[in-house]
Amino acid sequence: MTKVILITGTRKGIGEALARHYLALGHTVIGCSREDGSITHDAYRHFCLDVTDETAVVSMVRSVKKEFGKLDVLINNAGIASMNHFLTTPLSTMERVLRVNVLGTALMMRECGKVMMKQERGRIINFTTVASPLHLEGEAIYASAKAAIENLTQTTAKELSIYGITVNAIGPTPIRTDLIKAIPQEKIDALIEKQTLKRLGTFDDITHVTDFFIDEKSDFLTGQILYLGGVSR
Repeated sequence: MTKVILITGTRKGIGEALARHYLALGHTVIGCSREDGSITHDAYRHFCLDVTDETAVVSMVRSVKKEFGKLDVLINNAGIASMNHFLTTPLSTMERVLRVNVLGTALMMRECGKVMMKQERGRIINFTTVASPLHLEGEAIYASAKAAIENLTQTTAKELSIYGITVNAIGPTPIRTDLIKAIPQEKIDALIEKQTLKRLGTFDDITHVTDFFIDEKSDFLTGQILYLGGVSR
């Protein structure tokens, strides 16, 4: 069955890979980012917005509902990281990381959840990180923001279950994207050593999990946090 899937942060990296993956499978994909999109496809719609802009998010979700009549899946991929020592992290950076990762995710969930509630079905997938369970040094604010998303995932899973909506989260290990370009190789190597499976993640590793979460047969699975690479709390 063709699904209408909304994915945030689709201009590049994981978000773009997810969008192209689901377009290739024949689904309709709605993407968004703060800049113009990078995908041209008949089944793709792109919105330029900041996920923390309530007015813009509400308008986008209403447009999706009006054009397609439904919204099956929300994948909250958009996020930003800060990899500084805690004592040298400016307040402005803390505010931006928390605002985009936590409030942006929550806002998208709230608005898309309203559409899914009326349908009495829906899938929501949030993104966390292995930096949270591993308590990685230099990522205190980023990991804390993602820990908040994990709690948000598990709490809303309970609140939304009566509407047939499942809420789960995936925690990738490092993927070769712009997000890790500035990280020294020795730090990447040290992180990989903490994993059970000693390698970087791939886009395919992520889509295998998102496919599983949105599968019709996964309707008894909610409130779960799945870390890649064999990382656990």
